Amino acid sequence: MTSRTSRRRARECALQGLYQWQLSGADAATIAGQLAEANGFEQVDGEYFRCLLAGAIASAGALERAIAPCLDREFSRLSPVERGVLLLAGYELANRPEVPYRAVINEAVELARTFGGEGGYKYVNGVLDKLASRLREAEVTGTRGGGRSAG
Repeated sequence: MTSRTSRRRARECALQGLYQWQLSGADAATIAGQLAEANGFEQVDGEYFRCLLAGAIASAGALERAIAPCLDREFSRLSPVERGVLLLAGYELANRPEVPYRAVINEAVELARTFGGEGGYKYVNGVLDKLASRLREAEVTGTRGGGRSAG
């Protein structure tokens, strides 16, 4: 349970960092350093947080291109929170195969529900369902062994 809680907090901090990156353009290391000084950061899986933040920022262009076909509007027209959640979850789907796609989607929906606008979590859920089918087709269609839980 502790691991799951620290992973969820890592995702929350990474989302905050992605939001800050979108607004300020600061680099991942600067943002990570600032967030690491926040009260309560010791309860965050710091290694996972840094991996998510740096990875999502470094891959942002490729992630946007992968996400774009799953959207009904331009990526730039989404709210900063929705963009951040989609970049974060997109990075996990593309680069963290040890985390089941359903866990990635569930965590992203919770982030969107907590930090996003009303109903935005439903949109995020639909986009990530489509993205997971593209990035993790074998896992989504059940042609790969699964059943592991992660958080």
